[in-house]
Amino acid sequence: MQPDIGVRPRRAANLRTATILLSIAAVFFGGIIVAQYSDAPEVAIGVLGLAVLGFLVVSIGRNIGSRGRQ
Repeated sequence: MQPDIGVRPRRAANLRTATILLSIAAVFFGGIIVAQYSDAPEVAIGVLGLAVLGFLVVSIGRNIGSRGRQ
């Protein structure tokens, strides 16, 4: 039997996506914990805003980068 040629790139893409989602979850939880200890709601909003902005930058950057590779 011949192995599926598309398995490795698909697995690598899945691992990249999982890493990005894990990092976003870590930032959210870290922001919640820091906000609880700092007693400042601005900290929580700032951390969550930066996490969303970072996610958008990474997503758009990957999309633009993949168009350049085609």
